[in-house]
Amino acid sequence: VQLVESGGGLVQPGGSLRLSCAASGFTFSSYDMNWFRQAPGKRPEWVSAINNDGSATGYAETVKGRFTISRDNAKNTLYLQMNSPKPEDTALYVCARSLAPSSYDYWGQGTQDTVSS
Repeated sequence: VQLVESGGGLVQPGGSLRLSCAASGFTFSSYDMNWFRQAPGKRPEWVSAINNDGSATGYAETVKGRFTISRDNAKNTLYLQMNSPKPEDTALYVCARSLAPSSYDYWGQGTQDTVSS
């Protein structure tokens, strides 16, 4: 199993950024997927989740209405569209595979997103 994030970088407040997570080594369409983030000096925070076929999503209150999770099962790829980011969204963003509700078994290495003017 391998999860590889990409798309992070420097973005200005109010801009937009799309993160990707390329999955391999397992049947991607069979698993719910998640995004987490960890800011320097803070605990990891769950950001968003999507079920295996993309028909259901969930978001942390801190990003609801600004971020959109999606997936392309044909491309084995998970996405996180970040609109109107704020400086407090600066973090390492990591995708994770769900094993069971609130349980995760594989994690990527993460992609750094910095929101600054």
